[in-house]
Amino acid sequence: MKIIGTFTTRDFKPAVVTPAANILTGLATAVATMEKHYCGQIEGRSATLFSSAFDHSVVKGAYCALESFEGSLNGKRGKFNFIHSAATDGKNRTNEFFSIVDGSGTDELRSISGCGGISIDPDGTHHIWFEADGLS
Repeated sequence: MKIIGTFTTRDFKPAVVTPAANILTGLATAVATMEKHYCGQIEGRSATLFSSAFDHSVVKGAYCALESFEGSLNGKRGKFNFIHSAATDGKNRTNEFFSIVDGSGTDELRSISGCGGISIDPDGTHHIWFEADGLS
């Protein structure tokens, strides 16, 4: 079942992380936290752990994110985790990955599994969708 929504981000906070081995590459690496708020068939919020290797001046790099969601999908309430990543060459999202973490669901979403995706309009509107199973 495809479930569609949009989201906005709040409280993007860079985090200080000291790696075991400090290896400097051509792209700055960073870790941050943020909160997202969802509307549409997806209602709720998520706490996000966000890591990236990115150059803001040329809008090039990649990210990985782990999210803990609470709210509802098509009116079914609960909590679950999902993970996603993508790269960008400054124009397009590439090498995208998106997965609902099996076994992470609670309440009416306890059996959720599947995948999904994210897209961003030229005006900055962020869209998200889940191809979710286990919502009967």
